[in-house]
Amino acid sequence: MIDSHHHLWDLAAVHYPWLMAKGEARFFGDPAPIQRNYLLPEFRHDAAGFRGSVHIQVGAQDAMAEAKWVQSVAEAAPDWPLAQVVFCDLTAPDIDAQLTAFKALSTVRGVRQIVGRAPEEDAASGTNALLQSADFKRGLRAVAKVGLSFDLQLTPPLMQATAEVLADIPELPVALCHAGSPFDRTPEGLALWEKQIAPLAALPHVRCKLSGLGMFDHRWSVQSIEPIVKTVLNQFGPARVMFGSNFPVDSLYSDYATLIAAYQKLIPEPMKAAVFSETARDFYRLRERCAQQG
Repeated sequence: MIDSHHHLWDLAAVHYPWLMAKGEARFFGDPAPIQRNYLLPEFRHDAAGFRGSVHIQVGAQDAMAEAKWVQSVAEAAPDWPLAQVVFCDLTAPDIDAQLTAFKALSTVRGVRQIVGRAPEEDAASGTNALLQSADFKRGLRAVAKVGLSFDLQLTPPLMQATAEVLADIPELPVALCHAGSPFDRTPEGLALWEKQIAPLAALPHVRCKLSGLGMFDHRWSVQSIEPIVKTVLNQFGPARVMFGSNFPVDSLYSDYATLIAAYQKLIPEPMKAAVFSETARDFYRLRERCAQQG
């Protein structure tokens, strides 16, 4: 099995401003319990039964320093296939040079620049404006040109506009993080999200991650996430869906065993191979990583 979305951090090796901030509650809760090192051995212990994973950038002050550190982690653990998605400002004037530098790292498979986290934080960060940026769209095309994918994180109100942008770049493989962050978990909110995600699901080059569902539902249960899981599977189909733990962030709400047990219960048996392994393995080319490791 492959975990398509998790984070690692060594606070002595890489600086994460958001993670080190004290007393600042975030949309996903109080980060205090995870303001410590979270390294590959602990993740592998948490993810018992898994055999590879994808590290997603996590707001380091220096994106290249984070990428090189993850590369070193992968090289030190040749028995664990590890790919990574890095941060890159796609509006930067030197975007081509940056992407070339990242692509030189053998573990790099994609780029993430967050379009939306949560309404209350987006109002301050201004990241939603990326969707109106011609430079951002050119950056997305540059990502596709160098053979990398794009991890898309946003909120449901942004989905229609994003689908319109991505429809013009069919050569760009896209992974939608956290099922599009459905933050309103009322029946009405989920019904609206189901309509909002449809334009993205209609694009064949977009995949969807079942990940991070605890960030907007800290007391989640099998029953509470069931409508999200069913909608994603129905709209995308299992060949375009992948499981991700979002650990250690989602460790704020449950342990790994509880998380995986919930998904095992909700995902029909014929779909499990795709959702827990094949989609992520193909999308992030982990077979190439395995081959490189012999």
